Amino acid sequence: MIIDFHAHLYPPSFMVRREEIIARDETFALLFGNPKARIASAPELLLAMDKAKVDVTVVLGLGWTSRSVAREANEYILRAAASSDGRLVPFCSVNPNWGRDALREIERCVERGARGIGELHPDTQGFDIADEGLMAPIMDAAREMGLIVLVHSSEPVGHCYAGKGKTTPDKLWSFIQNFPDNRIVCAHWGGGLPFYALMPEVREGLENVYFDTAASPFLYTPDVFESVASITGAERILLGTDYPLLTQARLLRQVHGSNLTDGEKRLILGKNGQSLLNL
Repeated sequence: MIIDFHAHLYPPSFMVRREEIIARDETFALLFGNPKARIASAPELLLAMDKAKVDVTVVLGLGWTSRSVAREANEYILRAAASSDGRLVPFCSVNPNWGRDALREIERCVERGARGIGELHPDTQGFDIADEGLMAPIMDAAREMGLIVLVHSSEPVGHCYAGKGKTTPDKLWSFIQNFPDNRIVCAHWGGGLPFYALMPEVREGLENVYFDTAASPFLYTPDVFESVASITGAERILLGTDYPLLTQARLLRQVHGSNLTDGEKRLILGKNGQSLLNL
């Protein structure tokens, strides 16, 4: 089984309403202000999955700043997943700053089949992920409901790009320490956090933490797969594409072309995701 743990879906109307949604939501404006930025719908994703022979995809929204946009996007993802014969696994997007409204939206989405929360974008959503008091209600709800929490992650060095932000390994580490019993996925290789697992205390603290490979070709050379696997173990890595930013085939080529063992490749391509999602 091949599982893409990081792809994005939006209501098809967002394409023709792009300017409206840009005016209403800061995260969308940052990532889709460029008219060339691609917006994908469920039928497009399913066709791409068939072409790349991907069995299951975790579908995410953005770290929305508009509550009404978030609800509309979450609703589309939930409906798409419900009609996908299990091929699409929905996550719901909320903002911790919404307080009780965020919890109500999580509860609504879970009743409709959501398996996780994310993608969280702390920078554009205007919250500090290391703020234990702010994050506790959402993280407590996630733990009680068995939900996975997926958070955008940023490198403290390197080139700038739209949406990079400042959710760097130090902030992620504080977040992880605050909620050690939650299952957390740090997107985009955790902004480099896996490399700090060369420190024994960091490695020990990553027991419930996973790193997805979303947008990897834009961030690291292909040998990042072997490097991280040698530090954290391949069981901490989830295949993620960031579709439609990248095609599934591009990430699959990197995994198959790596020097990982066949067993490590199987873990990354699907076994880790299968276990995490209890599929």
